[in-house]
Amino acid sequence: MYVIDPSRIKHVTIVAGKIAAMSGYIDPLTHLNLDYPYHKVTICVIAERFEIGARVKFSNSGLLFAFVDRHAYKHYGLIDSTQRMLDMHDAVKRLKEARVSKKV
Repeated sequence: MYVIDPSRIKHVTIVAGKIAAMSGYIDPLTHLNLDYPYHKVTICVIAERFEIGARVKFSNSGLLFAFVDRHAYKHYGLIDSTQRMLDMHDAVKRLKEARVSKKV
């Protein structure tokens, strides 16, 4: 079984067989990049729906997975992961500050 659209994969947290938390879509520059193999997504857990509270699927041996087809990967070039983490940290900080200022 293969992932239909790898650009729509999300990181999730699974608790007691259900999706408990979900992030935004993965970044193809890191997750589907042949030039950045350290964070490449290769398999995904299958869920009944793509939403919080949805049950994940199980097989006889545990979680049921779909594979990312090898054609989904591209050469996007080298990635400065440190700078990307700093940028993400700053973006999250700005979002939190914006929420706090709206409450005041």
